[in-house]
Amino acid sequence: MSWFKHKQPAPVAAAPVVNSGAALAELVLNSIKEGVIITDAAGVISSINPAAVAMLECGNAADVVGLDYRLHLKIENKGGQVMPDAENPVYIAVASNQALNDFKTSLAVERTGKHLPVAISVIIAGNNKIITFRDITKDLEEDSAQAEFISTASHEMRTPVASIEGYLSLALNAQTATIDERARQYLESAHAASKHLGKLFQDLLDTTKLDDGRIKPEMMPTEVYGLVKQMADQFMPQFLQAQIKFDFGSSTGVDMGEAKVQPAMYAVIDTNFLQEIMNNLLDNARKYSMPDDNVWVNVVGDERQIVISVKDTGMGISQDDIQHIFQKFYRADNSDTRTIGGTGLGLYITKQRVEAMGGKIWVESTLGSGTTFYVSLPRLSTEEYNRRITVMNNQKQFMEVKA
Repeated sequence: MSWFKHKQPAPVAAAPVVNSGAALAELVLNSIKEGVIITDAAGVISSINPAAVAMLECGNAADVVGLDYRLHLKIENKGGQVMPDAENPVYIAVASNQALNDFKTSLAVERTGKHLPVAISVIIAGNNKIITFRDITKDLEEDSAQAEFISTASHEMRTPVASIEGYLSLALNAQTATIDERARQYLESAHAASKHLGKLFQDLLDTTKLDDGRIKPEMMPTEVYGLVKQMADQFMPQFLQAQIKFDFGSSTGVDMGEAKVQPAMYAVIDTNFLQEIMNNLLDNARKYSMPDDNVWVNVVGDERQIVISVKDTGMGISQDDIQHIFQKFYRADNSDTRTIGGTGLGLYITKQRVEAMGGKIWVESTLGSGTTFYVSLPRLSTEEYNRRITVMNNQKQFMEVKA
């Protein structure tokens, strides 16, 4: 007989057993850190998780179930005002049964007056709409710190790089220096590298200024067709040197006997932004085309918009790369593109410039068969253009008289 009794382990409480799919779904929903709102086809809330209740500060789930989601999910524009339905991407996605992915905006939290930065997505599940949103405050703080570092470093490094480029230019100038052919080749390579580095630092500065709002568009009513033609014509020498065939507006002119009438198309734009957009798109068309390839620039429009296109018959872009080419620092990596210089920021800056003017940019391409970039801008009617020009001229005359 043993003098000692074996100590029995304490009973362990059994884990709750989830017996139904609905209960399991509720358990998962309640554990998600992102805010989740589920609505019916009419936009009435049927379910909301605790994270959404906490972020929206709307009391508890019972207070909002059965209400229109817009009563609590108030999306703001860049000016801090609640967006009207016609401009609200979330409302448009829910009403039209279209998915929305990671739309960055801010929410107006009425109870405390907070402005909560969020990324919102909409998933369509039959008659139900699943709206998810996550707090991106920390992400924005990290992005801001990173942008500040890039901006400071780029600004500091741009000055010595400019000095290097200047001295190399002097060394290559026959009037200021005498060098043999081999030394000239070395210096030309160094000069090209310094120019590339300077362009990279300038692109980095432009990117950070756009991201933090230090660059704002100076919007003016402008005739777009003639301006785009002028910008495209400036690239003619580069296309000729690269032996690339170039044409402008080959199908946009209105044939009036021997003369071709230039169509007038008006929009409110920043002309410096448009110049950068055209420079980037035309430079891409040149870099990714071969001798005897073709490049076309076209401007067409309807009552609502003007569409500028830059088309080439160059090497094209793979479908995998198309999904990423407007991202910061992204460059296609294949045997054809590795030898082509670039900062990986040109198309990112182009997209930012287009969207800052209220436009859209997209691309169509097939690998090996060329690429077409499209830029759409909201169009002004001739009457509205003339009205705005008259107002601007009157204001200018008033200021001159007042001075």
